[in-house]
Amino acid sequence: MTTIYGLKNCDTCKKATRWLDRFGIAYTFVDYRDNKPAPETLLEWAGKAGGFAALINKSSTTWRQLPDNRKSPESDAEWKLLLREYPQLIKRPLVITGDAVLSQGFSDNGFKARFNIA
Repeated sequence: MTTIYGLKNCDTCKKATRWLDRFGIAYTFVDYRDNKPAPETLLEWAGKAGGFAALINKSSTTWRQLPDNRKSPESDAEWKLLLREYPQLIKRPLVITGDAVLSQGFSDNGFKARFNIA
């Protein structure tokens, strides 16, 4: 089973779910504003993504509006606190498939490769 984490009003998340619908791929969508990821989940995602900084969409308005001292957390605890407070900072969509592989973002070619669609 595939789980898509994102924001229900995010255009990129909508494109990703429409793509999955078009190719008949079953998924569950989780809006992480409504269902904030647990600290343990954030730690797991960071491990799979290559660190907390790799989870962040640094071109987002939310990131740009953060005070400078919040943009460089010095511990996992500070990162988890930041992402629980501002889940919209996580690059989206965040996709986890049944094999526990994590990927972020959406592109037609990227999803074709990810889901073995020729």
